[in-house]
Amino acid sequence: MKVSTPRLFAVATAIWGTTWIAITFQLGRAPPEASVALRFAIAAALLLGWCRLRGIPLRFPPRVHAQLALLGVFMFCLSYLAVYRAETHLVSGLVALGYSASPLVNAAISRAAFGTRPTRGVVVGGLLGVAGILLVFWPELRRVRAEAGVVAGLLLVAGAVLASGVGNVFAARLERMGLDVWQKMAWGMAWGSAGSALAAVATGEGLHFSFVPSYLASLLYLAVFGSILAFAAFLTLLERVGAARAGYVGVMTPVVALAISGLVEGFPWGATTVAGIGVVVAGNLVVLRVQ
Repeated sequence: MKVSTPRLFAVATAIWGTTWIAITFQLGRAPPEASVALRFAIAAALLLGWCRLRGIPLRFPPRVHAQLALLGVFMFCLSYLAVYRAETHLVSGLVALGYSASPLVNAAISRAAFGTRPTRGVVVGGLLGVAGILLVFWPELRRVRAEAGVVAGLLLVAGAVLASGVGNVFAARLERMGLDVWQKMAWGMAWGSAGSALAAVATGEGLHFSFVPSYLASLLYLAVFGSILAFAAFLTLLERVGAARAGYVGVMTPVVALAISGLVEGFPWGATTVAGIGVVVAGNLVVLRVQ
């Protein structure tokens, strides 16, 4: 059964809007590199098993595996390692602000890689997304001081957004080679896990994990929902509407996270919060409207 484009967008946004909280149960209990490696190792194992059960081919020539490896390194390794590290330096508003630029960054990378010209709707909607997120988190951002840790965190977020955008390029190339979403995810996450494991060893922190229930529960949630289901929706969306428009998931995700924070943690909603969400939703309508 074919899932509609708005539903794919809603699934990816809703799930990733909850993973921000799940990631906090991982920080400080194991090295970020080890947590990312284990998360995607579990997801890859489940996906490879699923593909075998469904009879989906998993053998590819070296040139295809080279593209799969690059997809994994950029989309499932570097981008996530940067985000996990950034969250140890930054308030959530700055991380969200960085990801709100995803539609514009993806449009620029698609233009460079494929010569795809961004539509006016993508540019206008992307700018509205950045403005809306800035308004939503304005009270939090006003308290930020330009310290060394903040600068490092901002560079990490910028790197994460760029890495994700480059990963979208390899996902598009693999689609043109005839690979479906499940094949891309299974091998991409396997390569991403391997890259993260190497990073864990290279940093000297090694591959050690926590076995407290909250860590294990968040790990399983991030592997199954945050990795398999959310990326299945996002990569399908990427194939249908392109990287720039699919990138608006990165704008809407912190809005969902904020709504959950308001219910669970008592995040105070002010006039700028409501106004910002209105601007973000308006940008969403502009980006995803039928063109």
